[in-house]
Amino acid sequence: MDIIPPQVQAYADQFTSPEDELLQQVAAQTIAYHRQAHMLSGQVQGRFLEMISTLLQPRRILEIGTFTGYSALCLVKGLVKDGQLHTIELREEEAKVAQANFDRSNAAERIILHTGNALEIIPALDETWDLVFIDADKVGYTDYYELVLPRVRQGGVILADNVLFHGQVLEQPITGKNAIAIQSFNERVQQDPRVDQVLVTIRDGLLMIRKK
Repeated sequence: MDIIPPQVQAYADQFTSPEDELLQQVAAQTIAYHRQAHMLSGQVQGRFLEMISTLLQPRRILEIGTFTGYSALCLVKGLVKDGQLHTIELREEEAKVAQANFDRSNAAERIILHTGNALEIIPALDETWDLVFIDADKVGYTDYYELVLPRVRQGGVILADNVLFHGQVLEQPITGKNAIAIQSFNERVQQDPRVDQVLVTIRDGLLMIRKK
């Protein structure tokens, strides 16, 4: 199912600020060589991530799910001067590609890439997060959320990607493992008195969560 009709997506692309040269190269490389290139954030969502980060002016960003580094390169643009972005990637192959892309940027020294299991890495990071982006395995979303929320500052933001999961959350009954996990996550956030949230219909759905 196309969540966003192609002609609407094309119109959004047309009226969204273009990617910078490095992001264009990362996108082109990912599309050309990665069999799961659809996981790339892309121009519109990338600009949205950059804009949220720029508005928040975060000192510490956590990204769970690096992939080839596109979204981190968008998020890092909003960091304050002494800020850092920590990003976690489970798969070594993707981590190597992402690190190479980070090394080509002018923010390489502010991006810290961790390779391994996020559930093990996150507790070892002694940070208070201003902004968190969750874009990893869907069955882990609720665990990631519960793990990071206590470390998010009051007024801080968590962004969770793919919360429409290709439209499968709209099916009755929901049958896919990942769609069931995403539906459970969406309901958990909806019922959580610690936060306010809005589901934004960008790309495959982005849940924006603000800690009260």
